[in-house]
Amino acid sequence: MASPPYEIAYYHGVPGRGEHIRLILEEAGAPYNDLGALGWEKCGEYINRYLKGHGGNPPYFAMPMLKHGDLIINQTPNILLYLGTRLKLCGSAPDDLYRVSSLALTALDGLSNEVHDCHHPIAIALYWEDQKAESMRRSKEWVKDRLPKHLDYWERTLKSASEGSHGPKPGPWLMSDTFTYADLVLFQCLDGTMFAFPKALAQAKVSGKYKLLFQHYEAVKARPKIASYLASDKRQKYDWGVYRYYPENDVVAD
Repeated sequence: MASPPYEIAYYHGVPGRGEHIRLILEEAGAPYNDLGALGWEKCGEYINRYLKGHGGNPPYFAMPMLKHGDLIINQTPNILLYLGTRLKLCGSAPDDLYRVSSLALTALDGLSNEVHDCHHPIAIALYWEDQKAESMRRSKEWVKDRLPKHLDYWERTLKSASEGSHGPKPGPWLMSDTFTYADLVLFQCLDGTMFAFPKALAQAKVSGKYKLLFQHYEAVKARPKIASYLASDKRQKYDWGVYRYYPENDVVAD
């Protein structure tokens, strides 16, 4: 019997944290239903049902959620680990799934959560305009101090991978010659950060310090199934989600 299709429960209208799940499913060519395509009202019905606990699954705090058969789980890294093992995107060695998870978590921490907190440094419930001064200050400090540390880390990791330190043979991916879901997560996190801070990322690219990182970004973007997805209507535009653009926050390091 064929495995039931995967079902993503997330908002419609922005890529958000659900985009990491879409990308891994697209890369694997796995069939899935995106509840966001049903529209706000119908999608909301499913989401509310799943959040309250459904079919033997406990209540969950927030989206994204993944439904596969009777199983419903949430938390982006947890979903990625589940899918990565099933879709063979967790590396080539038995313990690689933990290494891949570590890489994905690092990208999500530094280039997703920290970027989000630049535009909402005080409270999620407040509008950006209500914390504008704090947001501008945090963005300036983040671009100056935190962004270079994250970019340096990924450049070092890719250099190590290119020397064959993370797999059987040298290669361009985070696990050397083996493509994993961590590569997709890093791509999406860097793509969103480029949207939120275009000036800072353009400065970083021109500097020449992060050649391997930007080459990696372009290589993931060019993978056939990913390229097809990015060019389709299924790829949603950034707007009000994790990655937001405010001209006042678009600064470069002094």
